[in-house]
Amino acid sequence: MKTVLITGTSSGYGLETARHFHAQGWNVVATLRNPAASPLAASDRLRLLPLDVTDADSIAAAIEAAGPIDVLVNNAGIGVVGAFEATPMAHVRKVFETNTFGVMAMCQAVIPQMRERGGGTIVNVTSSVTLAPMPLAAAYTASKQAIEGFTGSLAHELGAFGIRARLVEPGYGPTTRFTANTDIPVADLIPEAYAGFAAPIFAGFANPGLTTSMSDVAETVWLAASDASDRLRYPAGPDALALAKAA
Repeated sequence: MKTVLITGTSSGYGLETARHFHAQGWNVVATLRNPAASPLAASDRLRLLPLDVTDADSIAAAIEAAGPIDVLVNNAGIGVVGAFEATPMAHVRKVFETNTFGVMAMCQAVIPQMRERGGGTIVNVTSSVTLAPMPLAAAYTASKQAIEGFTGSLAHELGAFGIRARLVEPGYGPTTRFTANTDIPVADLIPEAYAGFAAPIFAGFANPGLTTSMSDVAETVWLAASDASDRLRYPAGPDALALAKAA
């Protein structure tokens, strides 16, 4: 029975992905900052471990407690929407610490055990903002684009050891907590000079066309983890699939 470790399982895509893998018969290590607050119930095939992907000691402790991992799903992330001009650089760095450096640190922590066993899969969850430019998301896009390039390169260098690296690119999910992990309200990142520009964009967010559900992402992550091909990118959700085809 295979074991998957998933980061950021307190809600949204990570939570649904943990549930999906468990339903498929996998051993699941669901990680989050505060396991006591998890909506998941621990069982013989589902463990809850504390993890802060921005803290090296926390990563080391979680990897040691998890034991052998067949699949790593890097899902933990911070969303930020607003004019880049108004986004404090301290917050930009915070976004990169989780979305970029946190992913890299988790990969670096699990690669040795996968290399020694001669196999494993790393699934990095990015976003459909990497498929087409999206306004008011410059910092977030940059943090996710970095992981796109990182994962493509990683796939090449790890392939020689039987390790696969994949990208899952979710579309827009209005029901997910996209900006829940940010310290700055969206309104504070829209200066008056940008109000006219931002209004139709937020109106579009409120009344989207095609959207992505949590189950769309969970099923796509599971596909990426299970696929024996050399495929790199897996758009998740009808809107992401449409953007990928148009790219």
